[in-house]
Amino acid sequence: MKILVACEESQEVCKRFRAKGHEAYSCDIQQCSGGKPEWHIQGDAIGEAYSRKYDLMIAHPPCTYISRAGARWMYPTAGNLCKERYSKALQAKFFFMSLLNAPIKHIAIENPTPLKVVGLPKHSQAVQPYEYGHAYSKRTLLWLKNLPLLEPTQIVSDYKPYLPSNTGGKKRGQQYQFKSISQKESSKTFAGIAQAMADQWG
Repeated sequence: MKILVACEESQEVCKRFRAKGHEAYSCDIQQCSGGKPEWHIQGDAIGEAYSRKYDLMIAHPPCTYISRAGARWMYPTAGNLCKERYSKALQAKFFFMSLLNAPIKHIAIENPTPLKVVGLPKHSQAVQPYEYGHAYSKRTLLWLKNLPLLEPTQIVSDYKPYLPSNTGGKKRGQQYQFKSISQKESSKTFAGIAQAMADQWG
């Protein structure tokens, strides 16, 4: 199959599909950090998604303005919506929906839990790293088109949050993996989940 991994510069998913013998390409506006620039398209993911060249797309659209984790900025004061942030959220939604509606037969979109006010369609399933061999929780949603639900491969019973649930988590003594972590690192697909995608959807 010819596969597009949209909004991915780490090549974590791309390389897993390549190892299975597929012609997979990561695509992002940034240069790739995965070490295989010959498998990377630096440019517009939407344009590539609408090129009608691909059999399968796995996409990781930016979630900064639509994730529920950003609720405190969307509602800086109780009940009051930040119009500027909401406008950016609607732009992010347009990008998300453009990927979901791309003319590709098989599609998977990955994102964290969105804010209700954004109005994204209902997701197909939720997955956790601890279902795929990692000792962490980090709830991730999948929107699937003509693909089966991703099945757990190795359930780990002893795990902790990969990231604090919110700004108050640390104050409450919540334990998590990193004292500080970049947005790029936090958005990288876990290896076990990437492998399951390649094994089950490839």
